Amino acid sequence: MIDTTSTDIAEGEERLRLDVGADGLAVLTLCRPDKLNAWSWESTRQLGLLADRIRFDDRVRAVLLRAEGRSFCAGIDVTAPGGAITGRSGAERVRNYYEGIRWVHERFRVVAGLPQPVVAAVQGHCLGFGFELALMADIRVAADDAVFALPETGVGAAVDAGGDMRIARDAGAGWAKLLALTGRRIDAATAERLRLVQLVTSVGELEATARAIAAEIAANAPLAVQGVKRDIDAYADRGMPEALDRAALATAITLTSDDSREGYAAKAARRAPRFEGH
Repeated sequence: MIDTTSTDIAEGEERLRLDVGADGLAVLTLCRPDKLNAWSWESTRQLGLLADRIRFDDRVRAVLLRAEGRSFCAGIDVTAPGGAITGRSGAERVRNYYEGIRWVHERFRVVAGLPQPVVAAVQGHCLGFGFELALMADIRVAADDAVFALPETGVGAAVDAGGDMRIARDAGAGWAKLLALTGRRIDAATAERLRLVQLVTSVGELEATARAIAAEIAANAPLAVQGVKRDIDAYADRGMPEALDRAALATAITLTSDDSREGYAAKAARRAPRFEGH
């Protein structure tokens, strides 16, 4: 089940690491490279904790979101403990998943709503929750080896955290439907053309480029920077809260379906799923 009460991160259990420098930058690092930084309920909990620390730290003027290893985030960690939410009936499981996904949305919303601008540096796999996390950033810089996808429908699940809606906002509804309904992967050049990333660079230059942008933002007047971010977000995100609630319900229904169980089982067995629509 989801840990919603602890504020501690056990030694050796870090999913993310926060470092605040004297230059006004907070560096938030996905730090499980051996797992390709795969995402879990615990990752979401830690993300929310660290975002809360950034939010009220007046030393922080901008945030660099980065990842260790060859991938930004390869999606859900299907091996993580507590991955499936239980219930005494189908209705209770739907209700519990619905509340669980709403809890995820709340934590992600803290990141998207940070007063300080967030610059994401993306390399390698950026799939599922990883793609959705990157889309929470204000500015995205991708290495030329980055690959983006929302593969959820291929395992019988709806898109969890609003990534499809953010793609619709930035690239248009047609592209959001093409990517979310097919699970198709796109490269960094295509993501840039669709305005889902703002810059593409080489793998070797990724971090320096993203850090330089974050430092450029941090050098400007904090109150002005934060005011501009809020104004743009208010314009861009009209209707997002209602849409996210619909996403939470769709996810709850699909994750408790027989098709979802079949989809994840098929993926683990490396075979084509047999979906029946229930």
